[in-house]
Amino acid sequence: MRYVVTSLLLIISLAIHAQSTFLFKPDRVFDGTAMHTNWWVLVKDSQIVAAGDPATIRVPEKATVVNLEGMTLMPGLIEGHSHLFLHPYNETSWNDQVLTESGAERTARAVVHARATLMAGFTTARDLGTEGAMYDDAGLKEAINKGIIPGPRLLVATRAIVATGSYGPKGYNGGIPLGAEEADGNDGLIRAIRSQIGHGADVIKLYADYRWGLNKTPAPTFTATELKLAVAVAGSSGRYVVVHAGTEEGMRRAIEAGVRTIEHGDGGTPELFRLMKEKGIALCPTLTATESIASYKGWRKGIDPETPAVKQKHKIFNDAMKAGVTICMGGDVGVFAHGDNSREMLLMVEYGMKPIDVLHAATAVNASVFDLPLLGNIKPGYIADLIAVPGDPAVDISIVKKVAMVMQNGVMVSDVTR
Repeated sequence: MRYVVTSLLLIISLAIHAQSTFLFKPDRVFDGTAMHTNWWVLVKDSQIVAAGDPATIRVPEKATVVNLEGMTLMPGLIEGHSHLFLHPYNETSWNDQVLTESGAERTARAVVHARATLMAGFTTARDLGTEGAMYDDAGLKEAINKGIIPGPRLLVATRAIVATGSYGPKGYNGGIPLGAEEADGNDGLIRAIRSQIGHGADVIKLYADYRWGLNKTPAPTFTATELKLAVAVAGSSGRYVVVHAGTEEGMRRAIEAGVRTIEHGDGGTPELFRLMKEKGIALCPTLTATESIASYKGWRKGIDPETPAVKQKHKIFNDAMKAGVTICMGGDVGVFAHGDNSREMLLMVEYGMKPIDVLHAATAVNASVFDLPLLGNIKPGYIADLIAVPGDPAVDISIVKKVAMVMQNGVMVSDVTR
């Protein structure tokens, strides 16, 4: 397989300068919703121009034919929750990353992380906070857009917003950099939101709760009124609000405010998930972050009993599915290694979701929830973000970890199996 794909990419690279029309002939096509056999996909420049039965596709004479024997062609995957300026906490603690790593080091790491994300088949990602790296995600996004570095198409949240006194690092004397921007009340929130928008934020992220209760227990931060204000201010510029929420009350306030997505959702109850379904609020469950943090503390999956946090993730994930909540694919990557993004997809199946539904979540669902109308689907008129994987991921989801081809904006990125 490696030799075949490498040779294939060499042929494509030689042809790409002469023209940019490709005809893909895979064994099957996942179009973002359903799996199809005996489909071809035609790409011209950066756009998908045809997809379907070969008899319905008029192939230009000089198109480069790409035979993907044994493979599935899919839309580029969309990462729902990442932090490109973080790296796994078992390498360096979150506190030490924020406090001791220079801006240059963090940016250099982010560049490496962006490339790893793209090569893993994730052609688009939401980056939900730089965790002390200020607005550098907006600059990273521009560098990718200008073709200076490879990486996923980014939706960035810049600094994220927290209630004063709630976030870290804590326990140090004097002024230290925080992992997010503090803001409170009408004037403070309006100023922070508009400032972040001015610095390039595509989405606004707030922490509806955090570990600042008595004895460091999780507790709500912003009031429902403050969260509603944030939704209104962000919405006036065409942006939406996402919230970190892990407590029942924090989630309740976020739901009442009408946010777009709730990240983590550990405090979810059947009642809250029913309300999320009614209001069209999606859940980004971040299963992998929970398991990763447990492993950093010594938990051995498959050997030790599940930790309370892992058990709770199983419960809320299944409760959300039973309630019909829209579930996004997003693992909180940065807590674990960039480039291993699809680990979240494997866990979603392990936790009870059908593989075809996980594929749907990582493509068409994320595109819809994140306001990306021309991504996440293989349809005429859509942007040509495509990946190929060997075999059928609707049968074996682990295949998504074996990406053999990545196309972004109609440009063949690389053969990542070499």
